[in-house]
Amino acid sequence: MELLKMLSASEIIAQILSFFLLLFLMRHFAWKKILGLLDQRREKIRAEFEKIEDAELKVAGMKADYESRLASIQEEADSRIQEAVQQGRKITEEIRKSAREEAQDIITEARKQVEYEVSRSQEQLKDKIVDIALDAARNVIQEKLTEDGDRKIVEDFIKEIENVE
Repeated sequence: MELLKMLSASEIIAQILSFFLLLFLMRHFAWKKILGLLDQRREKIRAEFEKIEDAELKVAGMKADYESRLASIQEEADSRIQEAVQQGRKITEEIRKSAREEAQDIITEARKQVEYEVSRSQEQLKDKIVDIALDAARNVIQEKLTEDGDRKIVEDFIKEIENVE
């Protein structure tokens, strides 16, 4: 209230006129520039937001593309792993088959060798028995034929056969 008492009506009117004059001058000379600057600032902000939205859309597209490529790479890797596993199994089976065939060949060859050795041993045994029988017969003929002598010759013959086996 004291403030109003200090001011006179002419001062208040002068202040109001100064305010409206300043408002008119500002509106006439500066208001358009200030509004223009504000409009430019608003347009610049809107353009920045559009750029940000475009960038976000681009990033989202790139992310989707990246995820798609990553998924296809993963599928390809899984496919190649499966192929390698199948190929490994196939090679393993081929190696096993080859090993079985080779083992069978070795067994067959060993059997043939054993049969040959048995046959040869039998032939040698027959030859030895024939030689022993001939020696025994020669001894029988040379010695006097007695029952004790014949028994001794047969026993010696049996002992020699046992030693051969």
